[in-house]
Amino acid sequence: QVQLVESGGGLVQAGGSLRLSCAASGRSFGSYGLGWFRQAPGKEREGVSFVTRGAGSTSYADSVKGRFTISRDNAKNTVYLQMNSLKPEDTAVYYCAIGLRVGDPMSDLEYDYWGRGTQVTVSS
Repeated sequence: QVQLVESGGGLVQAGGSLRLSCAASGRSFGSYGLGWFRQAPGKEREGVSFVTRGAGSTSYADSVKGRFTISRDNAKNTVYLQMNSLKPEDTAVYYCAIGLRVGDPMSDLEYDYWGRGTQVTVSS
């Protein structure tokens, strides 16, 4: 069993930055692919970013490319999402997720464990 706890959300003005963290408990953290998803009110959950087990490869949704950066620290069992140049449309609850075998990283069906989410609100 793996537990994930997100932190770092909050209220920020458009153009600002936030850094989300997701700490994982349990063993074999380095064996999992890690993803960030978000869900805005009235919308479906969408994939934001993904990093492979060895951090050798990352992927991003088109809407956040060039603004968000995912990274992981396997020694700390933590994955991060650095969010810059935030826009009001980035407002959502952000979730981290891990999966042992992730085929399509932007599909929430590929992940085994999820955190409870952290709210990000970007004001205009």
